[in-house]
Amino acid sequence: MAMTHDLPPTHSPPLTDDLRIVPRRRPGRLAATVLALLALALVTVSVARNPAFQWAVVGQYLTTTAILHGLLLTLWLTAVVMVLGFLLGTFLAVLRLSDNQLLRTLSWGYVWIFRATPLLVQLLLWFNIGALYPRLGLPFGPEFLSIRTVNLLGPTLTAVIGLTLHEAAYAAEVVRGGVASVDQGQLEAAQALGLGPVRVLRRIVVPQAMRSILPAAGNMLIGTLKGTSIVSVLAVQDLLFSAQVIYNQTYQVIPLLLVATLWYIAVTSLLSVGQYYLERYFARGSTRGGLPPTLLQRLRNTLTGSSS
Repeated sequence: MAMTHDLPPTHSPPLTDDLRIVPRRRPGRLAATVLALLALALVTVSVARNPAFQWAVVGQYLTTTAILHGLLLTLWLTAVVMVLGFLLGTFLAVLRLSDNQLLRTLSWGYVWIFRATPLLVQLLLWFNIGALYPRLGLPFGPEFLSIRTVNLLGPTLTAVIGLTLHEAAYAAEVVRGGVASVDQGQLEAAQALGLGPVRVLRRIVVPQAMRSILPAAGNMLIGTLKGTSIVSVLAVQDLLFSAQVIYNQTYQVIPLLLVATLWYIAVTSLLSVGQYYLERYFARGSTRGGLPPTLLQRLRNTLTGSSS
């Protein structure tokens, strides 16, 4: 007869409500936070109390007519350059993705040349285009069909052309990378279902490509906003040039540079907020559990005591 051995019963610890989850102590993180706050407080006090900044003068010139006129020109220049740059960049990206070897080579050559040349050099070349081509017109055409380049390209138009051609090279790579990020299998599935190219572009390619395009495009927009300050070398009356004109008369260099800096920070912050919400819009359905709440939503939940 086989002998059986009775095993002692196993007892699991009783579940009680007294168990608490104790967070892990991180003294290094706490010390780093305290040091960072202390450094921030010291810098803030130093900037606020240093008389060399002349904050009263900054407030005096912050909303003057000349500064606001320069700000509007900066915003207009940024908008025009971004729109034209992305239109040309999208065309170059299409050529780069083409099956035609010649078109791909021409697009690659354009991107290579304009990314390899400093922006200031490009602007100066366009500004002095009259030294290379004094007159533009039809070859062997009548004299009345030609025009002098000195009368054609003023400082503002030169800035638009130079910045647009420069930004188009970067926009082409941004658009090409966004389109290349779309899964090729989805395009093949759409073609198998008989969807037209326009519908495939609108329903499949653009929504997914925008998730990759928007972060880089937002950086380009902010970079273009700040990069427009370089057109001050062409005497274009943008924000920085307007500040320079004033401090050349008053010799208050630091306060006027701070005026331009504060406006650049304000506009950049607004553009960053717009970029954040655009990225959230095109990220719908791409994350499990939905999108995380925004700052305003978290603040509203905190005030109402809601956990959703």
